[in-house]
Amino acid sequence: MKVEIYSDLVCPWCYIGKRRFEKALAAFPGAAGVDVVYRPFQLDPAASETAEPSADVYERKFGRPAATMFGPLTRAAAAEGITFRMAEALAANTLQAHRLLWFARQHGRQAEVKERLLAHYFTDGGDLGDREALAGLAEAAGLDRAAALAFLTSSEGTGEVRAELAEAAALGVTAVPTFVIDGTLVLEGAQSPEVLLEALERAAADGSAATVS
Repeated sequence: MKVEIYSDLVCPWCYIGKRRFEKALAAFPGAAGVDVVYRPFQLDPAASETAEPSADVYERKFGRPAATMFGPLTRAAAAEGITFRMAEALAANTLQAHRLLWFARQHGRQAEVKERLLAHYFTDGGDLGDREALAGLAEAAGLDRAAALAFLTSSEGTGEVRAELAEAAALGVTAVPTFVIDGTLVLEGAQSPEVLLEALERAAADGSAATVS
């Protein structure tokens, strides 16, 4: 079974949804046979490569104080064992981070890099557009730092990532996280572990699953 998860690295519900999916997968009897692949999605493809406080981005987008939005998100994350420090987060264009995830997938370390990227942004207040920082995260996840930095400073993988972004649009992905099981659009949003487990079991039983949003 193949589960493709479309998500963005500055999406709080994508991090929360990741934890919930991991709980569902841990309870799924066929977990050993599940290939999990993280696919790119950009909430704001036009975002600047220069980082700015996430609070400014939220207030500009939603028109209300960031604190009124950060509080509920922080509590939802804490319920999943995640520490959010969104007032310290720095938002930047996520294309480079998605490229690093593509690179990590080629070397069998995508899951490890994904987790470190999310923690870097939501917990540590890191800049996802900083290539040196990204290379450091790659190294911490078991990849060669020099190779990762050389990749990030090249254009390699950019076309492939953009093709995956286009594929997401063609599939009709408009909200993240979106979970696709064996090529079928199954779940949209940070569903509960119970709903995610049910989808895995249904897909395993009959090879298909209905769309749930």
